[in-house]
Amino acid sequence: MIQRLSVPRLGLVLAGAAASALVSQAQIVEQDEGKELRQDTVIVTSRAQELYRVQETSSGKLPTEPLLSTQAITVINSQLIEDQGARDAQDLYRNISGVTVYSYAGVTARGFRQEENFFDGLRGDPYAGFSVPQLFNVGRVEFLKGPAGMLYGAGAPGGLFNYITKTPSRDFAANVSAVYGTEGRKGASFEVTGALPMDGTAGRLGVFYEDQHGPRWNTGSETDIYDAGISFDLGLADLVVQATRYEQKLNGNRLRGVPTDDLGNFIADRRWNHNEPTDFLDLASNVLQAKLYAEPMEGLTLDAGIRYMDGTERQQYHEPRGLFDSNGDGEVDMSIREFRDQKRRNEGVSMGTNAVWSRQFGAIDNRVLVGADWYRNDSYFSGMTIRGKKNVTSGLPSPLSLENPTYGETDPSTYNDLPARVTDSVQTRYGFYALNEATLGPVVAVVGVRHDTFEDEDRVGGDGYEDDAVTWRAGLVYRVREDVSLFGQWASSFEPQDISAQTPLAGGPFEPTEGEIVEGGIKTELMNGRVQSSASIYRIVKNNVLQADPRGDVDADDVDDLLAFGEVTSDGFEADITADITENWVGTVSYAYNDARITKSNGLTSIDANVGDKFPNAPENTLGFWTRYQVPAWNTAFAFGGDYVDVRVSRSGQKVRPYMVFDASIIYEIEDWKALLRVDNLFDETYASSGFIDRTGHFPGDPRSVFLEVTRKW
Repeated sequence: MIQRLSVPRLGLVLAGAAASALVSQAQIVEQDEGKELRQDTVIVTSRAQELYRVQETSSGKLPTEPLLSTQAITVINSQLIEDQGARDAQDLYRNISGVTVYSYAGVTARGFRQEENFFDGLRGDPYAGFSVPQLFNVGRVEFLKGPAGMLYGAGAPGGLFNYITKTPSRDFAANVSAVYGTEGRKGASFEVTGALPMDGTAGRLGVFYEDQHGPRWNTGSETDIYDAGISFDLGLADLVVQATRYEQKLNGNRLRGVPTDDLGNFIADRRWNHNEPTDFLDLASNVLQAKLYAEPMEGLTLDAGIRYMDGTERQQYHEPRGLFDSNGDGEVDMSIREFRDQKRRNEGVSMGTNAVWSRQFGAIDNRVLVGADWYRNDSYFSGMTIRGKKNVTSGLPSPLSLENPTYGETDPSTYNDLPARVTDSVQTRYGFYALNEATLGPVVAVVGVRHDTFEDEDRVGGDGYEDDAVTWRAGLVYRVREDVSLFGQWASSFEPQDISAQTPLAGGPFEPTEGEIVEGGIKTELMNGRVQSSASIYRIVKNNVLQADPRGDVDADDVDDLLAFGEVTSDGFEADITADITENWVGTVSYAYNDARITKSNGLTSIDANVGDKFPNAPENTLGFWTRYQVPAWNTAFAFGGDYVDVRVSRSGQKVRPYMVFDASIIYEIEDWKALLRVDNLFDETYASSGFIDRTGHFPGDPRSVFLEVTRKW
């Protein structure tokens, strides 16, 4: 076992920019679904914040007024999700400064790729793999920026998503919705919550169905979600028990991109698909969860949770394996394909508990957080691959034209039989942590530490790896005046290397990658709370990044060695503004600048998935905005938004061109009825949402789409 202990170094950088605008400051406690339950302590300010944002929530594990927090957390509530007609997580990224899509559920966050998602503060992602989290049973989405190792254990240094699910309320509410749109889109949903006959209990039931053709040829999707929950008032405690079933059938998937030239121009129709009509990706996941919230005495709150997840993903698809020129005119026009038949199964259990003790010592208000968590995940994979050739060959997948693809001429049932490759592994993570927050007048000081142990076992190869890590967090806030505060933080993180890279044949085992952040900025509630803004600058350094050993196969064991040597530095600036522009007009703007570069390498071999000194899919500039104007006399609101992403490079060094897309919504409400007309990609822009590698191409953004959703509420 390797033990490491880094001494905390608190560097505070105070900089930023504030925004100004306009109406009265009001601080209220807002509670989303399940509002009576103590876990939903959320502090918000101003009408704009009431409509679209809540700022400090359970992701920070200490409910804190925004101006007194050393952390940067972006929170997207149910109102913004509804107004934007969002169905999955990718629909929301524009609202989070520093976050853009990478692939599937993965994002680029502050320059680094991030793929793991938390639900209600616990691990156990039912969409793990190649599906994107759906939002039907999600009440709000929180993104905790920067390294979060002290609170959540292993993770990427750019930040993490925490999806807060809907819970029962004792106040009766119900709604039925129907949706119809382009690409054959149709669906319906139903939700009801309220008190149950047994004293102190409440229930929630939700059902969601949506079916549509995809924008790419041969594609389609069918999504079913069944969600139920019961809450119990136990006197000193509240207990919430939830069960959810997720089913998703994606035809013509797994989707890769559309081929481009080196300048980022598509060389096939943006609807081109490398898959056959018979290809598919099917996902089925079950989640069981229980959370307990207690306040046994004044000044002491407790919470504990357990989450079980069991998911199976089955795929049969044709992977692009290389482009070639079939007619000798100097232009690539065909793609070699490889048939893949894969099955993935994940079964995981996650547990966590927290205690917060609050007490005043003279002039000092003090809060202490202590907690522990444990996670185990069993992963099974079985896969067979059959690669085709440049010419049509019996028993192999045929190549596919980029200009005039002909589908249905190849039949997977006639392919040669090959043995499947199997992997079977188990991951175990457990940690405990403590944090102290002390407030003296306008100054808030925070310091925390966490110890983690992680164990990985390869059940097929017999290899195993065990290690531990210590992570830290320290922060300081100075409240200049009631509506302005300066903040700074230093924090660290770690991420174990993949179990497949830990083999001694490749020079392993390797220590985890490590990250740390220095961040400082300003937060405001100007003009009597009418404008909330935050701005910060940061530096994140990630080291122990694996790269190939320039000496090759050092031990002559037929496996090239690796080195945990690389370092990447990400510098950035972010600004977020939410404002009441007038009584009926609100708006949000998010801007981010980021420069992520390789700052240390062995000088002879490249760091995996990077080109030169640039990180793939990491734009320097991004801008997102959303504004809504209410016309009370018409019972109507008009909303409009945009999303700009700067130029990037793919993993193969191809240019990913910048884009700007716009969306719009019209919301009409009268009594208990609501209608939403939504247009995505208003001007039908052709663009790539992200890049990958040259043989698979860039992921195309969706063309213009329109849908109408009608909802009846009780």
